[in-house]
Amino acid sequence: MTLIARYPSKKECKAAIGQPLHYMETSMFGGPEYRENGTLTVANRPHITHLGREWFGQVTLRDGLIVKVT
Repeated sequence: MTLIARYPSKKECKAAIGQPLHYMETSMFGGPEYRENGTLTVANRPHITHLGREWFGQVTLRDGLIVKVT
């Protein structure tokens, strides 16, 4: 499962540490993929978000806030 992160670059996503994740759900089955705690796989898909370039990463969240981006 991969969420679409709404950041033009991984650098900008890292700059958002301490803030909520801006994302789009991608599930075709209607269930939410977002979790407030844990590690999520994310990607920016510029043909969908119209932001920056394509990138992939993992975002670790605690209580709905970003604590780590790799």
